[in-house]
Amino acid sequence: MTPAPVNSKPVASSPISQTSWGIGLGVLATVIWGTYLAMARAGVSSGLEAADVALLRFATAAAILLPWLLSHNLFELAGVGWKRGIALALLAGPAFILVGVGGYQFAPLAHGAVFQPAALTIGGMALAAILLGDTFTRTRMVGAGIIVLGLSVVAGPGLLASGSLTLVGDMMFVVSGLMWALFAALTRMWGIGPVPATAVVSVLSATAFVPWFIATQSFDRLAALPDSQLLAQVLIQGVLSGVVAVLAFTKAVQILGAGRAAVFPAIVPAVAILMGIPIAHEIPNALQGAGILVVLAGLLTAMGLLKLPRRLHFA
Repeated sequence: MTPAPVNSKPVASSPISQTSWGIGLGVLATVIWGTYLAMARAGVSSGLEAADVALLRFATAAAILLPWLLSHNLFELAGVGWKRGIALALLAGPAFILVGVGGYQFAPLAHGAVFQPAALTIGGMALAAILLGDTFTRTRMVGAGIIVLGLSVVAGPGLLASGSLTLVGDMMFVVSGLMWALFAALTRMWGIGPVPATAVVSVLSATAFVPWFIATQSFDRLAALPDSQLLAQVLIQGVLSGVVAVLAFTKAVQILGAGRAAVFPAIVPAVAILMGIPIAHEIPNALQGAGILVVLAGLLTAMGLLKLPRRLHFA
């Protein structure tokens, strides 16, 4: 690498700039995932099912990333290897979407908005500490607790609604959150870069899921959508959520560590509510607005950007 000139300032390599870059990528992934949830709601209201969403995501992402994988040793999956590639695809592939969305068959939307991101955040921090040796500080624990509190406020009274099979849905939400947390931890532990991880997951997922969809499902639901809505779904589900968000989040994990990056998905429900105003025409109430602010405070605390009062500050 060519040394920097004497009078130049290596801003790009400073810890502050790297942290800012990681935070920016995490925020980008969060905004995309929040938009994805709002678009998914709009799609379901238009007649789509979870399998349709999974098809749009992985077929589109695979079409984008297959050329890259073909040029980077397809037989060894760009150095990822088949065992690791399959493991990552099982965690972040179609099963992740089907399990998470399937939970809504048993539990209300409010439960999914709390349990899935909470499991992802807390699980991500715990796995980072166990597998990667990341420091699980008390300050980060306080931030995580504030995030969970904020998510509960966002969910509102619906969180207390229950039925005979509600626990089944709640456990599915928890499982899907832990699946993504483990995916993030493994990519860092194995030293797998954002592009290889995303390409391998997308291509392997499409290879398995698309034939299954053709054999067992129908394209009628997708064909019934107006062209503009179908194009929007492809853009959000496949390009942004399936490729850009995964690349951004995986890179954020590399820069910030799995433990710190795990707090970003916790604010996805808040972002989804805000994005739902123009997309799904759902306006958040005052309680949800307050919850969004609490979640933001928890995120900033867990990231170490919001200092606790002296008597509550932990080393």
